[in-house]
Amino acid sequence: MSFNVLTAEFSHETNSFSLHKTGREAFMARYVLMGEAALAERGNENTELAGFLDAGLAHQWQVNHVLSAAAGPSGKVRRQAFDWLCEPILAAIRLKRFDGILLGLHGAMGLDFCEDGEGELLARIRSLVGPDLPIAITLDPHANVSRQMCALADIIVSFKTYPHIDMRKAGRHAGEILQRTMAGEIHPRTIRVSRPMLEEVNGGRTDIGPMIERMAIARAYEETDDVFAVSINAGFASADVVEVGPTVLVTAQGDFSAHSAFAETLADDIWNRRFEVLNDYLSVTEAATIAAQYMPTEGPLVIADYADNPGAGGYGDATELLRALLDADVGNACFGPLVDASAVQILHDTGVGQSIQITLGGATDPRFGGGPLSLEGQLVSISDGHFIGDGPIIHGLHGSFGPSAVLRVAGIDILVVSIARQILDLQQFKAFGIDPQHKRVVALKSMQHFRAAFDPIAGQVIVCDSGALCTPRYDLLPYRNVPRPIFPLDKDMELSTGPIKV
Repeated sequence: MSFNVLTAEFSHETNSFSLHKTGREAFMARYVLMGEAALAERGNENTELAGFLDAGLAHQWQVNHVLSAAAGPSGKVRRQAFDWLCEPILAAIRLKRFDGILLGLHGAMGLDFCEDGEGELLARIRSLVGPDLPIAITLDPHANVSRQMCALADIIVSFKTYPHIDMRKAGRHAGEILQRTMAGEIHPRTIRVSRPMLEEVNGGRTDIGPMIERMAIARAYEETDDVFAVSINAGFASADVVEVGPTVLVTAQGDFSAHSAFAETLADDIWNRRFEVLNDYLSVTEAATIAAQYMPTEGPLVIADYADNPGAGGYGDATELLRALLDADVGNACFGPLVDASAVQILHDTGVGQSIQITLGGATDPRFGGGPLSLEGQLVSISDGHFIGDGPIIHGLHGSFGPSAVLRVAGIDILVVSIARQILDLQQFKAFGIDPQHKRVVALKSMQHFRAAFDPIAGQVIVCDSGALCTPRYDLLPYRNVPRPIFPLDKDMELSTGPIKV
């Protein structure tokens, strides 16, 4: 039997503290691809959509892919933009009967009228299809998974890697469970357990640390009878919402007391190891001192500014790390991105090769990551900002920084851009004439994803906290909505109310 399946991708990771609300233009700046255009761009790459199509091809589905849309992590999504992207999905459901629905979501989308964007989307869908139509969703493991999401989606599969390199695999996994559900072979639902934490202490790193063992345990449990998926979500601490933090999900049928007990053991491990921090966050001065003394033998020193990560909603215009590198006379280096659309316009009006005095960065909110820098440098190049990834995460996918320029200041090639994007692929430097493999020092704005492409070329990797919006010092952020007590805002708290579960 061939099933009719609706698919869509709709993703946003919302930083509650960002001053930048997310509207239509933010989605258009990243991508809004309808139907065939989405299939052409994303249908054969490392995407959730490609995994959906793999399952569809294997089982001869009739796939109706509605849209693929995402905006860069930023502030709350405006109602108008949310409604605009929901409507094509809802319209397709109104027009045609489907046997199942398969959605690629993030799990930490916040709206300007609702904390739980994914739950709101699922509620709108359920209002049309009723309670019985099987719905499967994939999530980024930095999801803050709500009770509503678990109640409305029968099947939930999160990526199992950070850096995320298994999007296609997760999509295929969700599709295979959906196939068995549509065929009447299984009747899954998803349970959730959580702990009162802003996030898993290492953000869910799967390259080293305790998440390696947790994921192995999860995979083993997935092989047992009546268990179809186990998802361990680190949570997203930049979301000031009630249902924040790490969760363990089990999509299963049968003995849910056993499934809950299993999930509790993983959640307990996350809680019990909450002080085992893997990252050593340096100050920008400490990072610059190491950079000034660094002698490359096997590759460049890679410095990651976790705090100004556009991939978590950072503004990308923090200047403290660049200031420290310049003060330390670090040469033969590159730095990026520095988000400053106004400066880019000035640079585009300057002749390539010319020297220029210019003010860069620090304009959005100088309290986080430093104020503007007055610099003199040579304009190396200008561009439209487009690139095509060739690394493990975005291989073959088009991206854009918007109008961009490379400014050389005291031996540092600064990639100045108009659109904030996390650095997670070598082409995000190479496309603009900067070869990070031949630099002594590579300073970039990213948390963990950069490791997939940059670890193989690095002689050493260090991470720093510039004090920007995504600082790991959560006590500096104005939380108002998260339930208290919560770790690490309340470091000495004890579990007093018992496990929280659905």
